[in-house]
Amino acid sequence: MNAHTSGTLERPLDRWGFTEFLREGRRRGHIYDMPELDGVNDAIVSMDGRKVRNLAGIGALGWQYDPAVRQAFLDTATDFGLVVGGSRMVQGLSQPHLRLERLLAQATGTQAALTFATGMLANVGFAHAMSTRLVVEDDLVIDNTDMVFVLDHDSHWSMWKAVEKFVPGQNLRTFRHNDPASLRRILQRLHGRKIVVGFETVYSADGSVAPVGELLDLCEESGAISFVDDANGFLMYGNGQRRFAQEYADLRRADFLMLALGKTVGISGGALAGDKAAIDAFRMLSGTSMFTTNLQPPSAGAMCLVIERMLADPSIADDYLNRVDRLRAQLLEIGCTINQTPSYITSIRIGSDRTAAQVREDFLRLGFLVPVFRYPAVPRNKAVIRIMMNNRLSDEDLQSFVDAVAELKRRYGF
Repeated sequence: MNAHTSGTLERPLDRWGFTEFLREGRRRGHIYDMPELDGVNDAIVSMDGRKVRNLAGIGALGWQYDPAVRQAFLDTATDFGLVVGGSRMVQGLSQPHLRLERLLAQATGTQAALTFATGMLANVGFAHAMSTRLVVEDDLVIDNTDMVFVLDHDSHWSMWKAVEKFVPGQNLRTFRHNDPASLRRILQRLHGRKIVVGFETVYSADGSVAPVGELLDLCEESGAISFVDDANGFLMYGNGQRRFAQEYADLRRADFLMLALGKTVGISGGALAGDKAAIDAFRMLSGTSMFTTNLQPPSAGAMCLVIERMLADPSIADDYLNRVDRLRAQLLEIGCTINQTPSYITSIRIGSDRTAAQVREDFLRLGFLVPVFRYPAVPRNKAVIRIMMNNRLSDEDLQSFVDAVAELKRRYGF
């Protein structure tokens, strides 16, 4: 019996399965409605008129609520407007963007930086620029289609998205997470090829930190180009902080960095930093710079103020990291299993995906918006509560969160 004889009319879109996918996903707890906030997204949010403590955000230091940062945003909007007006190749760049790019290069010790509307656009643009073939004229050609990407297995989704057109086993290889020996074996097999090795500094799911120096040693020995996604660590580490000081000292040797500005800086945007000639070429070759707009000028102006303040006063990050250390200690005291690497990203192990779905709902009933990572963000039945602590939460708020974790831990046994 077809749709017409059964009295129903099948729409062409029904063949794609979205409705059934959502229905079954919701029934099994894999899909839930996104949080809807009544007002500002802050450390304390309002949902359906109810105050909820927010541990799901990524703007860890709360800069977006600093009066001076907000004023910088408003002043830049007044002076330079709200929009870029088009691609930088056509429209040009405003002074806030140029200033931001100079600051990013200064902060990372690189020759130049190139900003994008998001970190994902920066990653996609980098992969495209490093692997493209472009014939401008018969005698003006660039062709890097013979290159190979080698990525850490646990690299962020945006890095995998950037290389999704590459063929595994041919121009795409992976090495075991944070494993220099695994990388060495792959590089030995690729001897003589044009190679880019990609990995992260601080991994968002488990808070682990890469053995930066060892991985860069291998890149240098083999002649590979290093590409490091520092989305989670930029300015939180490496600015005079004792934590992971060696890793961030080694990071200065990387060929290229990707910087996502929504974490420590707290305002959405991304950038690539590295060799000036390559960065200048990326303006045309990345695609995500040439064929789409940049971040808003007011955002660039506000970012500049945040970066200048953090470079001038490393104690801002240190004070925050001390609070994270105390929260980690409290979680260990109540018997939680958390990530071993003491980064500012804290992952509390739950395990079962089904339990994780229920835990998230129970947290919300207790007045906490908590991010629960489950498949496909992490492997099946290795679910975690993943927190980048919001510095605007009070010590009392954090103690209440620990108490809620203890209650749910007793209830579900994670």
